[in-house]
Amino acid sequence: MNTRIHQPKLSRRAALAAAGTLGALGMTVAAAAGSQAAPGAKAPKPSLLFRPDGTFKIVQFNDTQDDEQTDRRTIELMNRTLDAEKPDFVVINGDVINGGCDSELEVKQALNHVVQPMESRQIPWAVTFGNHDEDSVQRTGMTEAKMLQFLQSYAFNMNADSAPELTGTSNSQLLVQSSRSKAPAFGLWLIDTGRYAPDTINGQNFEGYPDWDWVRMDQVAWYRNLSIATEQKYGKKVPSLMWGHIALHEHRNMWFSSLDSRTDADHARALTKHNIVGERNEDECPGPINSGLFNAFLERGDVLGYFVGHDHVNTYVGNYYGVQLGYAPGTGFGAYGLPGADRNRLRGARVFELDENHPGIYKNTRLVFAKDFGIDLTANDQPIVPLPLEPAQR
Repeated sequence: MNTRIHQPKLSRRAALAAAGTLGALGMTVAAAAGSQAAPGAKAPKPSLLFRPDGTFKIVQFNDTQDDEQTDRRTIELMNRTLDAEKPDFVVINGDVINGGCDSELEVKQALNHVVQPMESRQIPWAVTFGNHDEDSVQRTGMTEAKMLQFLQSYAFNMNADSAPELTGTSNSQLLVQSSRSKAPAFGLWLIDTGRYAPDTINGQNFEGYPDWDWVRMDQVAWYRNLSIATEQKYGKKVPSLMWGHIALHEHRNMWFSSLDSRTDADHARALTKHNIVGERNEDECPGPINSGLFNAFLERGDVLGYFVGHDHVNTYVGNYYGVQLGYAPGTGFGAYGLPGADRNRLRGARVFELDENHPGIYKNTRLVFAKDFGIDLTANDQPIVPLPLEPAQR
């Protein structure tokens, strides 16, 4: 049984900016220069706890991505994973739903299906948002801001409110309290990687470029400032992991150990150099702009790994200059998978194990797959009838 410690929440944004807007792109990290956090950056108190034996386990589900008639096997996979792993925290890392809903109620039903596995087990959980979560907004009126408010009505949700003037929805820092003191021993960062690139910047369109969004400079500054503030408050850098939906350019650089060349020989070199394990069945799909987030990781030295989804049939992880970059496979059976009969072979989740008795605390990460639980992998759709909402969510 997991017990939630309530996290102080930031003041809620009244509304999101329109999809693809530049937000505060013009902001810089100048305010965070040197070793001092920018004014207003305030590290939170721990909101989660290591177990008495010093361990803590996290499960990452990704791309549950369905409508109100969620494929029953998505929920079965989540239930079976939670029962087998018994995690202390769960993140659904973007594309929680797809664009198939036609009303506010249907959006709520779709979300409800994939949070019930955690709620029913009293496991603290949070989401990041992906590029597809607002795809139905013109029909349903359900912006990410409204979805966030709905998700926060659940007892075990840990998402922070969106911060005023900061790009994205519910960028969050969660700290996990040590089993040995009241100080945080580890940190969990959730960052909104956006949806789609704007139509133009300075009169130039993105024809020929990928049209996904990217982490904006104010978000990089937000991470950097809070990282510095956390170090100042607790007298040490707090080792952490971060989750965001869309891959960085550095994911692809790592796979090939190259910026420009993408040959088998490049990847063979990368396997050893970056300790890569797992599959790459589609090109990484970062946005057209390199956000600089990875550079901030290198400077701060506290984020030990950055994990994504978005590209459903990639499962790899590697060590890129001291920071793990990795994927979790798509969890949702209603979303695209591999071609043909293999469509559902890689449906799964990623598990992270922390241990205060282990050097660096972050011990390891591994994958679990639907096939491990004997779940039906037939390449078809198996939708369910929407479940009723509880009174608190109506």
